Amino acid sequence: MTRPLRVAVIGAGPAGIYASDLLMKSGQEVAIDLYEMMPAPFGLIRYGVAPDHPRIKGIVMSLHKVMESPQLRLLGNIEVGKDVTIEELKQFYDAIVFSTGAYGDRDLNIPGADLPEHYGAGEFVGFYDGNPNFSRDWNLEAEQVAVIGVGNVALDIARVLAKTGDELHVTEIPDNVYQNLKNNKAKEVHVFGRRGPAQAKFTPLELKELNHSDTIEVVVDPEDIVYDEAGEQARRDSKTVDLVCQVLEGYAMADPSDAPHKLYIHFLHSPVEIIEKDGHVAGLKTERMELDGNGQVTGTGEFHEWPVQAVYRAVGYQSDPVAGVPFDENRFVIPNDGGHVLDPETGAPIAGLYCTGWIKRGPVGLIGNTKSDAKQTIDMLVGDYTAGALDTPAQPEVDAVVRFLQDKNIEFTTWQGWHRLDAAEQALGQQEGRERHKIVEWDDMVRHAKYQEGDLDG
Repeated sequence: MTRPLRVAVIGAGPAGIYASDLLMKSGQEVAIDLYEMMPAPFGLIRYGVAPDHPRIKGIVMSLHKVMESPQLRLLGNIEVGKDVTIEELKQFYDAIVFSTGAYGDRDLNIPGADLPEHYGAGEFVGFYDGNPNFSRDWNLEAEQVAVIGVGNVALDIARVLAKTGDELHVTEIPDNVYQNLKNNKAKEVHVFGRRGPAQAKFTPLELKELNHSDTIEVVVDPEDIVYDEAGEQARRDSKTVDLVCQVLEGYAMADPSDAPHKLYIHFLHSPVEIIEKDGHVAGLKTERMELDGNGQVTGTGEFHEWPVQAVYRAVGYQSDPVAGVPFDENRFVIPNDGGHVLDPETGAPIAGLYCTGWIKRGPVGLIGNTKSDAKQTIDMLVGDYTAGALDTPAQPEVDAVVRFLQDKNIEFTTWQGWHRLDAAEQALGQQEGRERHKIVEWDDMVRHAKYQEGDLDG
């Protein structure tokens, strides 16, 4: 009697769920366990998307359909590499796929970066999305704020800081987030990019949404709307780039409004120093840049100082290593050939280990990139399996790993448990006239979602 291909997928965000979906559609009989460090699934869809973006969170509906498959089990509240080792998992699975994403913030290596009011984007996103790994309180005393970066995360941070707490209360934000945001004193939010508008990484819809609030006026200096040959070519080659430039041009030509909060977008300004006074942030110093014709920039030697009391860097996320798995400390990815995890000493694939998503390629690209990424990895895995290149695990029975986790007294959560947690959050929201009220305390999430007898049946 043949048995199913046993695969452990580590990380229950979009990358891991898409990889699982492709495995189930591969034509092979499979049994997949999807491991997640958090008590709840969905990764950055739950903990990395601004609360006023329900359209993006609609992706969860498609992910739900995948998770309902009987070939797939969620095993949450388990940190692989810590609660269970890679060597321990190998005894239960033919293959292990790492899709652990990226949560950490890349550094901003300029003077003043160590000041207390300089924050990483991921820290603030974790706060307002109710991630239990991050702070419950936030210092929002600054009336003037700088956001460094020209991607959608920078826009999310700028928009959340520029909105009122009451505007955001209709979303799923937890009480502690609302209490902080309703006392937010920010009146000016300045977003800085070192290159020109054609090099910005915004998407058009997110950029358009900035002024949907009556409390926000978006301001772009017409002198910042500059294109070189590379920028003009980028507009001709990409409808998205052209739309972004059109929206920015519209903001630059708009008449002033009396909205109480101003959201400035600055181009061709490179941060060179966070200015300190008495141990705190007192400003941001930037150098004016000029385009070189190839889409890159050079400094002009002209400097500007902006009076701000807080600085947020949105210059990219970075992945953390998984204990027992090779990791490139310079690129913050698992070394790979497009799917196989590679031995850093020999450069050869390590049998049975694979990676996908941001831990594979770095924190770039959207959902479409994540899907194509997963296909490349799963094609390699299935090819290795059909070629007989995978080692046979000692205990491939689907119940064996559950007994192992129970013997280790690991209190894991399940997909059925997620339904209980989901229902509890929706019930709390309905009491307040909202769709959902997110539960943020780790132990509370586990209490709702932990394994119960019958959860893994069928």
